[in-house]
Amino acid sequence: MAQPLADRIRPKTLDEVVGQQHLLGKNMPLRRIVESGKIPNMIFYGSSGIGKTTVARIIAENSNMKLCKLNGTTASISDIKDIIAQTDTFEGYNGILLYLDEIQYLNKKQQQSLLEYIENGRITLIASTTENPYFYVYNAIISRSTVFEFKPVSPQEVRPAVERAFQILANEMGLKLRLASGVIDHISLGCGGDVRKSLNTVELCLLSADNDGETLTVSLDTVKKLTQRSNMKYDRDGDQHYDILSALQKSIRGSDENAAIHYAARLIEAGDIISLSRRLLVIASEDIGLAYPQAAVIVKSCVDSAMQLGLPEARVPLAQAVVLLATAPKSNSSYLAMDAAISDIKAGKAGDFPRHLQNKHFDGDDAKVKGQFYKYPHDFPNHWVDQQYLPDNLKGTVYYNYGDNKTEQAAKAYWDKIKKK
Repeated sequence: MAQPLADRIRPKTLDEVVGQQHLLGKNMPLRRIVESGKIPNMIFYGSSGIGKTTVARIIAENSNMKLCKLNGTTASISDIKDIIAQTDTFEGYNGILLYLDEIQYLNKKQQQSLLEYIENGRITLIASTTENPYFYVYNAIISRSTVFEFKPVSPQEVRPAVERAFQILANEMGLKLRLASGVIDHISLGCGGDVRKSLNTVELCLLSADNDGETLTVSLDTVKKLTQRSNMKYDRDGDQHYDILSALQKSIRGSDENAAIHYAARLIEAGDIISLSRRLLVIASEDIGLAYPQAAVIVKSCVDSAMQLGLPEARVPLAQAVVLLATAPKSNSSYLAMDAAISDIKAGKAGDFPRHLQNKHFDGDDAKVKGQFYKYPHDFPNHWVDQQYLPDNLKGTVYYNYGDNKTEQAAKAYWDKIKKK
C-alpha cells in the first residue's frame, strides 16, 4: 500500500517543522527543553495535522532511550504491561521513551498503570491529544507532565510546505508541473491550519490533474472542488465546538457585531443551528438583560423562525438575532443578582418566611404575635407599601443593583421617588 505523501515528507528535524514558532523558535521553551537533552514528561495538545506527532517523533528518535509507540485508539492494558516489562531489560537500561498518541482514548485504569513508572523516571511519556487534556487526561498524569499547546498553522507558514509537496510528487512521477494562478494560495488558505490536510489535497490535485504524458496541469477549479469546506475545522463534541460558542458570546458581549457574525457564520456553515440558537437565547438574558428586555422576545421569535425554515434560509433570522444582540445595550444585573442569591442559599442562608408572607391564616398557641398582618400593596398609593419580604437573617441584603443603562436607570428613578430614597 502506498505511503501517504504527508508521511513520506514528514520533517526529520525541528527546523523543518512547519509553524509552532511559539514553541520551537529560537530560545522558545520547548526547543530549549529538547536541546537540553533532558526530556521531561510532556503532553502535546492541539487540533489534528499541526505537528504534534511529528515533533514527538523527532524528540523520541533523537533520545538515548528505547523508543516505544502506542496509539490510544488501539492500545490495551496488555500492551502497556508489555512496555513496562521492558524497563527491566538491557534495552531499557537507559529508560524507555513512550510516545503515546491520542492519549484521551485510554481509560482511567490504563492511564493509572503508567503512573508508578512515570514517577520513578523509568518511563518518560510524550503524549499527544486533540482534546483538552485538563478534561480528558487523568489528573495524576497531568500533574507529572508539562502541557504544550500546538496552534493551527498560518497560511503563510503552510505555503512553503504545499510548494515543496507539489514539486516532490511531480519529480516522483517524472513529469513537469504547471499550476494555475492561485492554486498554492487556495490550498494554503483552505486547509484551516491543518498541514496534513493541505498535503493530502496536493496529492489529490495531482492524481486528478490533466496529464498529457509530459506535464501535469492543475487548474484552480479542480483545487476549489477538492478543498470545498475543508477549512471548516469543527467537531460538535470537541473543543472547536465550545471555542466557537465561547468566541460568539464574548464577541456579542463585547458589542463587536462583525466578529459575532463571523462566528455565527462558522456554526451555520457547519450546519449547527441548534447550538447557535440555544446560545443566542442565553445571551439575550445573560448579557443584554434588562438593558433591552425586548431582546429576549425578538431572539426567541428569530430562533423559532430559523427552526421552522431550516437551512439555508435559517441564516436570515439568525443573522438578525446576532446583530441585534451585538448592537444592543448590555446589562448582566439580573443574572448577577440571581447568582448572588443562589450563593447565599448554598451557604445555608435561607431562613424562615416572614409571618405575613406565609400561606396560612391562623396561628398556633405558641405564636407570640397572632395574626398575619400582611399589607396588600394595591391598597396603598402607587401600589407600594413598606414591609419586610426577606427572611429575618437576610433583612437588608441587596442582590440586585440597577445597571447603568437607560432602561434600568429609569426604573431606579421611579422607585427611588416612590420609596423616597
